[in-house]
Amino acid sequence: MTKSNTIVIKLGSSSLVDEVTREPKLSTMTQIVEIVSCLKRLGHKVVIVSSGGIAVGLDAMNLKKKPSQLSEIQAIAAIGQGKLIGRWEMLFRQYNEQIAQILLTRKDIFGWTQFKNAQNTINALLKMGVVPIVNENDTLSVSEIKFGDNDTLSAITSALVNADYLFLLTDVDCLYTDNPKVNKDAKPILTVFDMHEDSISKVLDTCPSLSDSGSNIGTGGMRTKITAADLATNVGIHTIIMSSQTPANILKIIEYMETSNLKVDGGVCSNNDLELKNLIAHDVPLHTKFIANENSETYLKNREFWILHGLVTKGSIIIDKNSYKDLLRKKEKCKGLLPISIIDTEDQFHELECVELKVGERLPNGKVNRKAGLKVVGRARCNYTSYEINKIKGLKSDQIFETLGYGDSAYVVHNENLALTPRY
Repeated sequence: MTKSNTIVIKLGSSSLVDEVTREPKLSTMTQIVEIVSCLKRLGHKVVIVSSGGIAVGLDAMNLKKKPSQLSEIQAIAAIGQGKLIGRWEMLFRQYNEQIAQILLTRKDIFGWTQFKNAQNTINALLKMGVVPIVNENDTLSVSEIKFGDNDTLSAITSALVNADYLFLLTDVDCLYTDNPKVNKDAKPILTVFDMHEDSISKVLDTCPSLSDSGSNIGTGGMRTKITAADLATNVGIHTIIMSSQTPANILKIIEYMETSNLKVDGGVCSNNDLELKNLIAHDVPLHTKFIANENSETYLKNREFWILHGLVTKGSIIIDKNSYKDLLRKKEKCKGLLPISIIDTEDQFHELECVELKVGERLPNGKVNRKAGLKVVGRARCNYTSYEINKIKGLKSDQIFETLGYGDSAYVVHNENLALTPRY
């Protein structure tokens, strides 16, 4: 490899901690440290997203299962996180590598300035040659500000550092058409193309075993990895699911991807014999790769990604199909979303809170046809509250002042606070 890449490696609790004994898998951690050190010597930058704090805390306190009380879980996380980062530090020290611990919650990136600060900090560490080790701050997180799982956190981290590759290490070698532990005829899914045109649900329908909820010491599952891959590929990041038992294969997979023609005819998922033969010929292990969207025009900008994935929604606004088409056609030139485009709102929200943007059918009476269904097409930060929007919806901008008695903006949403999803 001649190109210098930024690589994010995510390890789940089941990859780092034995589910029965709750002891850390030091052999796996050592292999990770070895491959990270090797990648750095080759000129690459590496970030680790490491689960396992709660699992290590349970082991330290001789507990067989997670407590039910949130405060107790957070206390266990506080105990385990320190021990986990200590083990990482001990192993990396043997390779003369410096590490840094970064604990995040969604609240840490709620504000655009906070988002940029997190981005700048991690990038500064990478420039210093340090290996950032990222985890969700389970000691402080509550449901309203949790990422939910470290698969999602790894995708957001990958976007923060503009990564080239995101590796999701798990206890299976790749995705299959069914659960290989149950169905011996299950076939590997080697490549997933263009997740924008072909929805995640279609891939999940093909692979019914993906609905699992993860191990009994973790929070993720194969479904969350598919979601993480969708987030990452939207910003041009190749995403790979592979076995955590052989981390050294990361290097082989990158070399294979950078020297092989990945385009395969005939659809989104590839499990064909030709590609399997190519893997065997190049001594590359089984894995599933989600190919990044290579159309640079569709890459989400940092701010759009922050709006779509860094914020928590408080409600929604519903627009008609024609208004949505206008937004798509004029996205770069459009100054924002006008009140005349809005049919209705859902739930209550305040000014500048994040809401879902939905498309619906406008009935002749001006109301939304809820029987026809609504499609989520993006997110937005509104200039007005839900109460105010309900008063001015369907009106022209010059009617805002006479309706409300004031008019801070002609637009319900400014363009800079609007982010459309890449598919609909």
